[in-house]
Amino acid sequence: MPDIGSPFFYGVFFVAVLVMLAIDIVALNKQGAHKVSAKEALGWSAVWVSVALAFAAWLYWDLKMDPAFGEVIAHEKTLEFLTGYVIEKSLAVDNIFVFLMIFAYFKVPPEYQRRVLVYGVFGAIVLRAVMVGVGAALVKEFAWVLYIFGAFLVFTGLKMMLPEKDEEADFSDNPILKFVRRHMRVTQELHGEKFFIMKDGIRYATPMFLVLVMIELSDVVFAVDSIPAIFAVTTDPFIVLTSNIFAILGLRAMYFLLADVADRFHLLKYGLAVVLTFIGCKMLIVKVFHIPTAISLGVVFVVIASSVVLSLIFPRKQKAA
Repeated sequence: MPDIGSPFFYGVFFVAVLVMLAIDIVALNKQGAHKVSAKEALGWSAVWVSVALAFAAWLYWDLKMDPAFGEVIAHEKTLEFLTGYVIEKSLAVDNIFVFLMIFAYFKVPPEYQRRVLVYGVFGAIVLRAVMVGVGAALVKEFAWVLYIFGAFLVFTGLKMMLPEKDEEADFSDNPILKFVRRHMRVTQELHGEKFFIMKDGIRYATPMFLVLVMIELSDVVFAVDSIPAIFAVTTDPFIVLTSNIFAILGLRAMYFLLADVADRFHLLKYGLAVVLTFIGCKMLIVKVFHIPTAISLGVVFVVIASSVVLSLIFPRKQKAA
């Protein structure tokens, strides 16, 4: 299956991303600091999903009309994009749980959370683009890297199935935060949404800057899982990049949509573990048996949907006081 990335395709993609980011930032500046309601989060989530689906429709139509590709490749590449998008969207739920812990630890009020997430998403986009480029170069030069990706995903999936200790997040010993505090002046209190302030002619970082650092650091960790997972679906760098970035674009809205109910989906972690194990095994057996992309998409969708439904049917038992 040929790679479909071309200067035109990448140009359309990056223009779409920049336009949507500009709209998001303009809306942020216009509305100012405020607590994002479930209605607002649902509206933005619908916008981001619609943009991704519109991009998928454009991709299918353009490839189908191109004599160099045709309908068969158009169908396969669109399925790959949608499968990668669903996988990344599913794995992004783990980011949300970590974001909740970070905001709770630094005591960030809901009305100050949106701005740091917008900048966090922008940093994540740059990071993912770099990591996809590096991953694609490795896969192209050393095909056996895919087996390492597969083994790592199986290991990660099996590890996620183990029960975790229910402990409060404590970032006080985080080496990155220690490094920042040693090399920068940091205020003890928040100053609204500001990352930096001036005090007596001296620039100080605020705890909100530390929040941004932790959010970007958490995305590095999650990217290590999510990017190899999409390489299990396709080795086409354009599909890996676009499906990943479009899913990341909607992460902020998804956070505010699920923030108040995320704890109810206590079985979702196990669904994600099954997904990672499945796609890892798919990579390991690719030379022996090829699992069609449509089957992969179906498995991912059914497993994630089932874990959500089962979480609602069998709610987490409340601990006795």
